[in-house]
Amino acid sequence: NGPVPGFGPIDASLLIMGLAPGRRGANRTGRPFTGDAAGGYLFRMLVRFDLASGTYSDGGLDDIRLHDTRISNVVRCLPPDNKPVAAEINACRPFLAAEIEAMPALGTILTLGRVAHDSTCRALGLPPADLPFGHGACWQADVGGRPLRLVSSYHCSRYNTQTGRLTDAMFADIFRIIADG
Repeated sequence: NGPVPGFGPIDASLLIMGLAPGRRGANRTGRPFTGDAAGGYLFRMLVRFDLASGTYSDGGLDDIRLHDTRISNVVRCLPPDNKPVAAEINACRPFLAAEIEAMPALGTILTLGRVAHDSTCRALGLPPADLPFGHGACWQADVGGRPLRLVSSYHCSRYNTQTGRLTDAMFADIFRIIADG
């Protein structure tokens, strides 16, 4: 399959950045975070915090609608072995930068996982070492005269949720941070 485009309104104020389309998820459905456990969990959380409405379906044939939120990935195509390497992440960075630039009302970027965080920082021209990844970390940055807030979370993958690295309370706290502005 080809690149998986972002999902949600381009004039959203919140951009959620994942890593890459999953083999059984977005690569199959053509929509970020759709078709796998991480997607189901993310969409349930978005509905819970009124950032989405409707009923999510793993197949993508649903009525889910995002509210003032857009979802994308730092890597646009299914990576070999379902795990992106640095060359792919770097090759996709101009697409990430263009998507961010095209969002006129963007104020907050939620990065899911360290790779998404670091790649987003680089796309913004910010050294990741100056804004270190950490679950619940929140950074303010001025990017070309545009104020942006970066919020970091562990990825909502099945592995992270089943091992307790990311609990429901921890993930909900991330959306409270976002809501509190």
